[in-house]
Parts: sequence; C-alpha cells; structure tokens
Amino acid sequence: MNRSAAGAAGPGADLRQALDAMPQVALGHWPTPLEPLPRLSAHLGGPPIWVKRDDCTGLGLGGNKVRKLEFLLGEARAAGATTIITVGGVQSNHARQTAAACARLGLRCELVLSRMVARHDAAYETGGNVLLDGLFGAEVKIFDDMQSAAERVREALAEAAKRGERAAFFPGGGSTATGAMGYVRAAIELEQQWGAADSAGSAIAGSRPQRILLASSTGGTLAGLVLGLHALRAAVPVTAIAVCGTAVATSATVAGLVAEAAAKLDIKTPSPTAIDVRDGFLGSGYGKPTDAMREALSTCARLEGLVLDPVYSGKGMAGLFAAVRSGELSGDAPVIFLHTGGSPALFV
Repeated sequence: MNRSAAGAAGPGADLRQALDAMPQVALGHWPTPLEPLPRLSAHLGGPPIWVKRDDCTGLGLGGNKVRKLEFLLGEARAAGATTIITVGGVQSNHARQTAAACARLGLRCELVLSRMVARHDAAYETGGNVLLDGLFGAEVKIFDDMQSAAERVREALAEAAKRGERAAFFPGGGSTATGAMGYVRAAIELEQQWGAADSAGSAIAGSRPQRILLASSTGGTLAGLVLGLHALRAAVPVTAIAVCGTAVATSATVAGLVAEAAAKLDIKTPSPTAIDVRDGFLGSGYGKPTDAMREALSTCARLEGLVLDPVYSGKGMAGLFAAVRSGELSGDAPVIFLHTGGSPALFV
C-alpha cells in the first residue's frame, strides 16, 4: 500500500496522523490515478475535465467502497469480528467489494440483498455483482423488500452469537462515520495530486480545481470528501448528483455523517452550505436508465475509453455535462470527476 507523502509536514499533517492512528487494513492500490480527459473537454467546450479513478482501487474489480472498507474492517477486526454482515441492493457494489475484502482477510461474509430495482430476471439476480459475490465465497440471500432484509440481519447476528462468533454489521454503502474516513484520506490524496504534475507535466499542476463532482447515494463518500477538504482548508466546492432518493434526503444523511466523523476526528464541522447535492438526474428511480446517462456513458467510452456505470457514475457524469452546457462550469480552472466504479452493472 503506497500512501503518497503520508508522513509529510503541512496543514494536513495532524489529519494524517489522526487517520493513521485508527484501526485499518490494507486493501487498495493508492494513490488512484488522476487523469485528464482532453477529448471529452474539447467535445463539451468547457473547462478542462479530469477524472479521479477510484474505479481503479484494485480489490475485487475496484470501486469507492474499498477506501471505506479499510477503516470498517480495521475497526471490526480490532473488535474481534470473524463474520461480516452487510446489506444492499441485488447488484450492490458495496456488497461485492465487502465480499472481496472478506475473502482477502479470511472472514465469513453474509450479504443480505433486497430488490430495490424492478428487475427480477435470472440475469439480474445471478450475473454481474451477484456472480462475483459467489466467486468471493460470500453467502448471498435476496429478499423482496428492505424490511425482510432487516429481519434477516437480526437473525444472522443472533445466529452468529449462538455459534460463538463475533459478527460486525455494516449498513448499506458502508456509510458510517468510520467508513467516511476513507474519503477524508482521499481528500489528502487529491490535494497532493492536483499540486503536482503528472508524468506528462499536465496543466493541473499548481492549479486549484474549481469543483469536484460525483454521484451520491448512501452519502459516506461525499461526507468524507467534504470533511477532508474542509479540514485541509482546501476551499474546493464539491457537488454531488443524487442517484437514489432526493437531494434533500441525501443532504440530510450526509450532514449527519459529517458531524459524526468530525466528532470522531475532533475537528470542527463544516458549514451545511458545504453540502451541495443536486436533483434532476435520477430519472424514474434508482438503477433505472435515463437518456442523459446513456449519452454520458457512451460519450466517455467513445472519446476517452473511460467505462462508467449506469447506476452511479453515468448519472453523475450526466450532471457534469449539464453543468458545463449551462455555463455553470466554465473557464480554465479544472473540474475533477470522482469515478466511484460499478462497471459490473453493465453486464446485467
């Protein structure tokens, strides 16, 4: 595990030390690349667009949950857990990455999945992430609704206790104050990257981004990133595109996670105005395709060889397209898109 300049002095030194003191496990490939998208930038006619490749975190086909799991599983193992139970939709990226991490660490894993998308066909419930869950050795149970899934979680925790095992439960997306620490650390990584040229000496060196944009669902990634940038006094705004539920509900979830994580780190909580979540790109529901998502996904593939996913990053990138076309994002300062992974969803 390469934590670039992890011990360097500077305004983030105390933050790095606080993170390093927390229980954690090494799972990912760090730092993930920060790459320019010149053909996409020219196509849209706006500012330079860069992509933070958290689809390339390494473990189990990658994705943003690996950062969270380093802290979640570190805490669970420190407490003596031998079984991990988590929840999500049928094609949950978090479930897949949790299963892969448990395989790496030799932990029993139970995935309690619910039918959040109106698809019950065999391809959807056996392919993609579900196929990978089984390959990683997880026990997978699928339920019709979240209430039934919650009941199974209670049963699984009781069964583990009867077996004399200690079980840890992770909520959907790994979105807790502990999980958010992965993206507090990602903020440090990003600040280091935008202050240094890439191998080609690209222009982001020394240029502060005008905005970071990403898709948001359970909120842990956004919460950690907002808190980390605030603690670093980076003054770079973050905009999230709501891809599950409303912007109001997502913002409220994120605000709670930010406050809990700030207390955990003993730092000041940023202003609620730092949490910027946008509606308008969800379409008819979570996991359901939209025309704007299809355009963003196909354009990035054709122009940059960049593979997005239809549930999260495709809709997030659609939000970026709209912000450039409206003139909200303009000028010469770069925009960073955080790619959170999820490509297995393309195959179901």
